[in-house]
Amino acid sequence: MQLQNAAAVFLISWFLLTQNASAEKRSVYIVHMDKAAMPKAFSSHHYWYSSILSSAKSAAQTSLNADKLQPKLIYTYDNAFHGFSALISKRELVAMKKSTGFISANADDVVTLDTTRTTDFLSLSSATGLWPASQYGKDVIIGIIDTGIWPESPSFRDDGMTAIPARWKGSCQGGEGFNSSLCNKKIIGARYFIEGSRAPNPDIPIAWNTARDGDGHGTHVASIAAGNFVEGVSFFGYAAGTARGVAPRARLAVYNVIGPGSASSDLLAGIDQAVADGVDILSISISNRNTDLYENPLSIASFGAREKGILVCFSAGNRGPSARTIRSGIPWGVVVASGTVDRWFAGTLTLGNGRTITGWTLFPARAVVRNLPLVYNETFSACTSTEVPEAPDNSIVICNITTGSFHFDFVMGDLSRTNARAVILIAEDPRLYRINTFPFPGVVISPKEAEEVINYASRNDTPTASIDFQETFLGTEPRAAPVLSDDSSRGPGRGYEAILKPDLMAPGVQILAAFNPHVRGPTIGNNIDLSSDYTLLSGTSMACPHVSGLAALLKAAHPDWSPAAIQSAMMTTANPLDNTGQPIREQDNMVVSHLAIGSGMIDPNRALDPGLVYDATIQDLVNLVCSMNFTRDQTRTIVRSSYNCSNPSSDLNYPSFMAIIRIVDIGRTLTQRFRRSVTNVGDGAATYNVKVEVPVNCTVRVQPKTLVFQKKYERLSYTLTIRYKGDIEIQHKPGSVVWIDQSGKYRVRSPIMVSAAHEFFG
Repeated sequence: MQLQNAAAVFLISWFLLTQNASAEKRSVYIVHMDKAAMPKAFSSHHYWYSSILSSAKSAAQTSLNADKLQPKLIYTYDNAFHGFSALISKRELVAMKKSTGFISANADDVVTLDTTRTTDFLSLSSATGLWPASQYGKDVIIGIIDTGIWPESPSFRDDGMTAIPARWKGSCQGGEGFNSSLCNKKIIGARYFIEGSRAPNPDIPIAWNTARDGDGHGTHVASIAAGNFVEGVSFFGYAAGTARGVAPRARLAVYNVIGPGSASSDLLAGIDQAVADGVDILSISISNRNTDLYENPLSIASFGAREKGILVCFSAGNRGPSARTIRSGIPWGVVVASGTVDRWFAGTLTLGNGRTITGWTLFPARAVVRNLPLVYNETFSACTSTEVPEAPDNSIVICNITTGSFHFDFVMGDLSRTNARAVILIAEDPRLYRINTFPFPGVVISPKEAEEVINYASRNDTPTASIDFQETFLGTEPRAAPVLSDDSSRGPGRGYEAILKPDLMAPGVQILAAFNPHVRGPTIGNNIDLSSDYTLLSGTSMACPHVSGLAALLKAAHPDWSPAAIQSAMMTTANPLDNTGQPIREQDNMVVSHLAIGSGMIDPNRALDPGLVYDATIQDLVNLVCSMNFTRDQTRTIVRSSYNCSNPSSDLNYPSFMAIIRIVDIGRTLTQRFRRSVTNVGDGAATYNVKVEVPVNCTVRVQPKTLVFQKKYERLSYTLTIRYKGDIEIQHKPGSVVWIDQSGKYRVRSPIMVSAAHEFFG
């Protein structure tokens, strides 16, 4: 009996101790404070926050852990936002919430391996910078013009969301299979538009009268822009971490405009409704075949949206790598190119001699490929449909698909019908790295890496190899990032080439985000189809919502900024260098052109405080349209009748410079003069000096060379004159102008491009 009582006491004590240990486990929290609430007794916020920690420790202290509770102040924040980070327990956090000036707190997840890795790649952090300054995009409304949404996705839960803004005018009319109850404080509006598609054939039944996403594309886009925090997400073991959108506290209003006919009239209706509903940002990952601005529904509708103060973001398109594959180049929209991030989905190949090579794979399982015979036979190394059956049983075969047409799918399908266990694919086609299905166990390696593998397999009597799957590597190896996606469309824009397009580059290759789980995903073999709540997709469609989300953050941080100011902040702070400090490159390792990436990869935290902005009014855009030599009716199609063309001007106050060489200019010396005005949005008085990277065979003159601002919001002007020869021996000549303040804090950079005109490209 005594033993039983002793055991009971021990179990109770153990339970209490473990429960207390769990409650007192220390974690880092970011605490937001009301700076103005600091009591006068404290000389600084640092001392105030230290006092709050001490009080929380005393309030949370118990006899079981009095000697162990040691809260620690890590950082004090007094610039980008107000508050601190601290190592505290949950019990202390509860006590801290009673402190004067406490606003909110959230767990610090900076060190956690993120799913949409892009937020880390873009240096968005809970600790400092644009996320806390914008409260994660709180209450900004992003309109997603796409294929609808899958509302049950965890990315669209409204945990942590406050009440819907009173200014919201939209509604939840989801249609079939989309009850209005599926809307919440995250998805605050859902509409669908199919009437334009069904009008030509009204008697044909349409099965998808709904805002529900039957494709998955719109769901993916929406969650990139503003998905909520979701822990424990991966793509079959790859990219494991916490999923979150760029603006996780922004609201979503979704408009399904892609019906059975994908009619432009439905697209226009969706944008028109979004403007009426009161969205702040429009994200449109859709292209239109019309290149003329006055015929392109995206051009027309986005002008109206811009008139209402709405920033509109467009995907550049996936028709690269040729020049002039951006169809419209809408001047009043932000056009976004696509690049990679610093994440590599890997299969580690280990040869029998111990040598390891980090290959690329997305085989969706942890296949057992251990110490198997490695087979290389030059006679069937191309692995054609007639050669693959010769692959020995239970072996790893080496296939070289660097020559001939791209036939990855065929090779995978043929191998799945053999008794081979795995494959090593030698390939250099960049399209492989955008594929999200890998149906047969294997890895892709480069021709250079293959030399060592083939030598080993050919010179050993019993060569073997192993492959480890479901690995994800981050950083500068095995390649720098970003790299321009080969399929990202290039400028100049066909609809209008006198303004440099694209404007920006954003992550768009193998982006993990929410998806329709009923849509077929990757496969294993020839008869196993898989599905997933989250999937990897690639394209400028994925890049665009990154910029839409960034624009939402900036809108929240600077609610008084115009769309032009927000766009300028994103462009002048964008980075033309990769994570090794070298110029961003193409997949073939060539340095990219401004016609491929615009100003460069977005840099959210720098965009928060850009120093100077190039602002423009709707009248400035009207003047631009009036300068385009359109007929009166064509002009009115875009600007309507509420404006006049008394002051046409093609010299828009834009944060980039584009000079064109036309056929009639060949052999001449040309001069183009630009006038720009910049507004000081820094802390106060400032002096900026200019630095110019001159395009080859050109001269550039900037006047004045120094801008002296006496106060914040002061606006000053300068002129930039380019003198260049009318020759296209070098078709694209890049340069830049950078305004640098004397403190060194700000570098306001604008790209310069001297380019051959469209007539040289057919």
